[in-house]
Amino acid sequence: MKLEDWFAGVHIVEARAKILAILTARPGQESMLETLLRGMVAPSRQEPGNLRWDIWRDPARPGRFVLDELYQDETAVAAHRATAHFKHYLSMVDTLAERQAYVVLPVVVADLVPDKQGA
Repeated sequence: MKLEDWFAGVHIVEARAKILAILTARPGQESMLETLLRGMVAPSRQEPGNLRWDIWRDPARPGRFVLDELYQDETAVAAHRATAHFKHYLSMVDTLAERQAYVVLPVVVADLVPDKQGA
């Protein structure tokens, strides 16, 4: 299913695609994982379709990082995944961390999709 299909009949300002990734460092790999993630910041933020690329740390669980990425659309996500820096990240991340990544689409997001049900 294409991103546009999710929004059929819905008025939105612009389609966006968010990636949330949760990475938990393997034992002894926290520093290497953080270095890998920090190396992704500048080149990812410079991509034309990237709107944000942030790293968060879970204070309750050392070694757990959350990536908060926002892209203009599905095409920008595909372009990100085709970059050399993403391919490098992908070649290394599984040896450094367990990860879960989710591509999510807006339902109720400030300045993007208002909540018409008043929730």
